[in-house]
This record gives sequence, structure tokens and C-alpha cells, in this order.
Amino acid sequence: MKRSRNRADATPRRSKAKIALAVLGVAVLIYGLTAYVLLPRAWTHYEHQKGLAGLTMATHTSQGIPGDPINVGLVGTRKDVLCVMHAAGWYPADPITFRSSVEIVGSVVLRRPYDDAPVSDLYYDGRRQDLAFEKPVGESADRRHHVRFWEVLKQGDENRPVWLGSATFDRDVGLSRYTGQVTHHIGPNVDAERDGLTNDLKNSKVVEAVYEVSGVGPTFMGRNGEGDRYFTDGEVKISRLVPGCDRKVETAIELKNPPLVDLKNETWKALAALLGKGAAAN
Repeated sequence: MKRSRNRADATPRRSKAKIALAVLGVAVLIYGLTAYVLLPRAWTHYEHQKGLAGLTMATHTSQGIPGDPINVGLVGTRKDVLCVMHAAGWYPADPITFRSSVEIVGSVVLRRPYDDAPVSDLYYDGRRQDLAFEKPVGESADRRHHVRFWEVLKQGDENRPVWLGSATFDRDVGLSRYTGQVTHHIGPNVDAERDGLTNDLKNSKVVEAVYEVSGVGPTFMGRNGEGDRYFTDGEVKISRLVPGCDRKVETAIELKNPPLVDLKNETWKALAALLGKGAAAN
């Protein structure tokens, strides 16, 4: 009788275990479909620049380490880009030479300005940046806004060249987490740099329209090629430039995102505020 009772007790336990495993399996399946299939597809959008679909949205170092995320873009000729960046108060970065390297060290050590200090090379699709610009902050080159650009489409939806870029803020000079080399460390809020550059261009009245396309996607704890953490809503903000150096427009048109993307971005703003506070505390 005792053995039969034990068998009877074991049967419900096995049934409960099977049900629990089935529920867990369904939950994992739902999570996987939602996180890796449904939401990425819902947030992926290139309706304003279809030629960017399928392109990578991250840079790499010369060692092949993932670098800064792509977060800005421009539509216009090379001449247009040079003109509008000058109008917005951004300086073309010097090439890296022995002389410029000595100058940037002197700028940091002696706390003296170097408005067009060089930036290190990053690579997109196997080639280093076509153009690089910076906007200095403070007295030396250890703190600055900077952006690198690559021409990725000879002719986009507007029948003009399309450039993708990575805008970040150099907050100080230190050692790379990965290589030990002397380098700049970036601030974690790369969306703020993206928006700051876009606003500089809009305020200079050199932008016809602004719109977003999908970038790296929402990222909480990304790391760049020097090991610095960053967070982003994953969108690339693209500015369609006025053609020619002598034209201005009073107001840039803001093209709309799909509704679900706007919902994601609004949710992200709340999370980014918390992430920003955490970064400031550290």
C-alpha cells in the first residue's frame, strides 16, 4: 500500500513539472519572437532613404574592434558638406601627422586651444572616414564635439550623395581599455551629440529637411573601440542640406517616423534620463 501511494504522489508532481516546463518553453519562445523578430522589424524603417536598408550602422577600429555607432547623416555634395559644417561652426580636423600629434599633446598639457586637432581613424565598410570635423569645448583639445563622415551612396532618394557619420563627445584623454594606447574617451550619451550637431545645422539655416532612419537599434550598454560605454535609441538623424554655399532656409521640415518608432523613441527618452543620471554619478 505504501509503494502504491508513493507512485500516486509522484504522478501529479511529474505532471506539474511538465506543465511548468511547457509554460517556460512558451515564455522563452514568445520572448525570442518579440525581442529578436517582431520588435526589430517594427522599429526598422528606411522610408525616407531606401538605399540605406541593409547597410551596417557601426564603425570599426583598424584592429576590427566595433567602434562608435553611426548616428547622423547628411544629404548633399562634398562641397555642400564642407560649406554647411563651416556655417555651423565646426572645424575640419587636421590629418594625423607628427606635427599635429605634438600640437594636440601640447594643447592638452598646456591647456591651449587647438580648434582643428586631428581625430583618430575609424573605418566604415573597410575604409577610413572621408571627412572629419570638430567643435572645441573649453581651453584645450581634450574636450570637444567631433564627427566623422563617410560617403555611402553616390545617389540617394533625393538624387544626391548620402553621407553617414558618427558624432560623439570627447570628455577627456586616457588609455584605451583594449589596446592601452593614449586616446580620447567619449561621453556615453551619443544621442545628445547627434541632436546637438543637427541643431547646429538647423540654427545655421542650411538644412531643408530632417528625418530618421534605423541605426544600431536601442542599446543600453554598448562599448566603442576604446572600451567606452554608450547608450542610444538607435536612430540615425539625417539632414538634407541646402545645395550651394549661398542659400539659406528659414525652417527645416521635420519628416515623420512610423507611429511605433515614435512610441519607442518617447519610451527611450525616459530611460535615457535615468541612464544619464547614472552616468553622471559614475
